[in-house]
Amino acid sequence: MQEQPEQSPFTPGLTARVELSVTDADTAQAVGSGDVPVLGTPRVLALAEAATVAATAIRMPPDSTTVGVRVELEHRAATPVGRTVVAGARLAKVDGRRLLFEVTVTDGDEVVAEGRIERVLVDRRRFVERASRSS
Repeated sequence: MQEQPEQSPFTPGLTARVELSVTDADTAQAVGSGDVPVLGTPRVLALAEAATVAATAIRMPPDSTTVGVRVELEHRAATPVGRTVVAGARLAKVDGRRLLFEVTVTDGDEVVAEGRIERVLVDRRRFVERASRSS
């Protein structure tokens, strides 16, 4: 008898949005990714990742989590302190434990960044144990 692959709790189409009001702490100067007082790329990425996590949160199996494994992000526009950006994530593809998200970060009607983020579903305890052993 052939073993059936485990069914994913996630289906393409799941979405989430998260917002960030840009402060001095979010700038490229503050996070060390540049010397200008605008929203830094690492914060853009963190916001996009937060949207992917939020998209799967309601269906996350107990004792599981997802971890990021691949990112493609194009940061297209500068965002000054005081503006609010919105990151949206849509689960585009599920391949076993692999989840591929399409992400967009906007400032009003302007696309600040867009790309793809791949995450993998893991057992939280085993993942942390493995990480602790390797350090």
